[in-house]
Amino acid sequence: FISNCRETGAEEKFKEISNAYEVLSDDEKRSIYDKYGEAGLKGAGMGMGDFSNPFDLFESLFEGMGGMGGMGGMGGRGSRNRATEGEDQVYNLVLNFKEAVFGVEKEIEIARLESCSTCDGSGAKPGTKPSRCSTCGGQGQVVSSARTPLGVFQQVMTCSTCGGTGEISTPCNPCSGDGRVRKSKRISLKVPAGVDSGSRLRVRSEGNAGRRGGPPGDLFVIIDVLPDPVLKRDDTNILYTCKVSYIDAILGTTMKVPTVDGMVDLKIPAGTQPGTTLVMAKKGVPLLNKSNMRGDQLVKVQVEIPKRLSGEERKLIEELANLNKAKAPNSRR
Repeated sequence: FISNCRETGAEEKFKEISNAYEVLSDDEKRSIYDKYGEAGLKGAGMGMGDFSNPFDLFESLFEGMGGMGGMGGMGGRGSRNRATEGEDQVYNLVLNFKEAVFGVEKEIEIARLESCSTCDGSGAKPGTKPSRCSTCGGQGQVVSSARTPLGVFQQVMTCSTCGGTGEISTPCNPCSGDGRVRKSKRISLKVPAGVDSGSRLRVRSEGNAGRRGGPPGDLFVIIDVLPDPVLKRDDTNILYTCKVSYIDAILGTTMKVPTVDGMVDLKIPAGTQPGTTLVMAKKGVPLLNKSNMRGDQLVKVQVEIPKRLSGEERKLIEELANLNKAKAPNSRR
């Protein structure tokens, strides 16, 4: 039978069947397999019987793996009392139209978690000593097993009783054991020119404090810009619609129009057609982080046609119409 297995390439399968039979017939090995799976059996061959604690087994299995750092990479004993980075904070800042265009300095007030000065961020009441967590035995983690059709699987989870520290401490009163307290802080914020609704500014290290000496998070400022009643923004361009009389459109004129820089003279060329767009160069929005470069202001000309004319105006318009009719035959020659 063995010779036949070798010929068919099934020798390894035969070994697996033999090993499985050996495990099932040995009460001790079967118990180890039910608790720790195949890795536990391999550990048994290396003296696993000496491991009375499942965490010692895991540490033995992963010891020497540089990237894992023993159990530290899995959140084992190496994670006890480890420093953790603070959470990021978000602040919504509302700007008016010109503040967003030209930039502005704002002083904002935020509420964030800062390291507790009473316990120096440890979370323990001053003058007390921590005791070993009875739930995880000081390991900071617990192992749960689940039997599936594929075998028994173990899951290592952070101990909910001690939060992974392996220790139980008398909580500090001001911070309730968190090691951090919520405080208000005023921050001077420089908003660059050219921001728009949805722009996000990052202020490093102004978020919540980290736990146990960990670095603080960042503050993210989300911009919301109030619309202007007259000027509209299109990326770095500003849009404006001006109304001119039909006389000014025919003869041409100069008129004042609003811009973000104030009222500016705009020349309406003679013969300007309705719907014409005139360009006011570099009167738009500065490019973000390139304030020396600006977009344009685009002015759309809307020609107004009067619905009612005075008697004299009507007489003049009729004379103009007669002149055009008189020109018509000459234009055909």
